[in-house]
Amino acid sequence: MAAPHPAWAIETEVLSKSFGYTHALSNVDLQVKRGSRLTIFGPNGAGKTTLVKVLSTLSKPSGGNARVDGFDIRSDPVQVRCRLGVVTHSTFLYDDLTVNENFRFYGRMYRIANLEQRLEEVTSQMQLGNCLHARVGTLSHGMQRRVTISRAVLHNPSILLLDEPEIGLDPHATEMVREMLDMLNSGERTVVMTTHNLERGLESAN
Repeated sequence: MAAPHPAWAIETEVLSKSFGYTHALSNVDLQVKRGSRLTIFGPNGAGKTTLVKVLSTLSKPSGGNARVDGFDIRSDPVQVRCRLGVVTHSTFLYDDLTVNENFRFYGRMYRIANLEQRLEEVTSQMQLGNCLHARVGTLSHGMQRRVTISRAVLHNPSILLLDEPEIGLDPHATEMVREMLDMLNSGERTVVMTTHNLERGLESAN
């Protein structure tokens, strides 16, 4: 792969992923400009989730390569993860721990220096003050999704990967998540979102 381009937050070259005889990704070339918002459309089975998992180092590519914020996903996976906030169909939360305990666990894992300040900022932005001491497993699906998004941005990542963040939510929860995503889209953060919802996807992209 050629030297990293300073303008690209994400760049891939002939990126491929196969599961046996099934080709989920085939020779994907992609460049995402820093600070931009990209929405990837496609029906179920189109490879959207696979792309997010490969870029976030949750799954290894079968061919080709990619860089995230200039770091190679194969040779520098730890550096890639430090720069990413990821929301997938899995919450990556611990059901038996409270929301606050989950946040503190991830805060220590990412070695957030100003953890107390960051916790206050995120919980205020996401309106989570009333559920901080509730165990995650007792929360509604919509509330868990809000906590998941909060967990993903706790370390203030420069790049967000959102895999159908509104899936499975009722209309009220969907609207709350939309408002949060609109807020997170502001500033210099790069946001890549997958969806099969054409209307919402066009609203989110720039």
